[in-house]
Amino acid sequence: MHERQERESPLRVAVIIGSTREGRVGAEIGRWFLACATGRPGLAPSLVDLAEFDFPARYPDTATPPIRDFVAEVGRADAFVVVTPEYNRSFPASLKQAIDYAYDEWHTKPVGFVSYGHGSRGLYAVEQLRSVFTELHTVTLRNGVGVNLLDEGLDDRSGAAALMLDQLRWWGLALRDARAARPYVS
Repeated sequence: MHERQERESPLRVAVIIGSTREGRVGAEIGRWFLACATGRPGLAPSLVDLAEFDFPARYPDTATPPIRDFVAEVGRADAFVVVTPEYNRSFPASLKQAIDYAYDEWHTKPVGFVSYGHGSRGLYAVEQLRSVFTELHTVTLRNGVGVNLLDEGLDDRSGAAALMLDQLRWWGLALRDARAARPYVS
């Protein structure tokens, strides 16, 4: 079994920073999580920061180059970690807009969550995102990372990050093998 794992190509994990607000802490949390994932065997993480895409204010009839670039990032990834704040018991509109630009590219891939907020650790946002990603035929991980910005540092969450990355790798490899073995029908 170990020989097979060593021969497999690394699991491409897109760490998506969902907030685009000025003064956000999402970029810091996203970079922290990327550092947790970097160097782990079998993973090839990359950062996808929504603030770096110049998405249109309205959903266009024809995809713009930034939309096509984002959809290509989603298509290349084998698994995702969504870094999201909680705003008003939900996730930011910038994240929903980006999620909706892709469809088939999300199918049969695992999604983990790193959420943050004041008191609730962003768990209300994750609850909402699970429904959205279920509609996109993904597998959302049970375990995630929640950060209470009022009284927790990121180092306090390293164990939760490690557990989620282990689960993400397992699901990512299993689903990648399944996609290779047979086409998914939605």
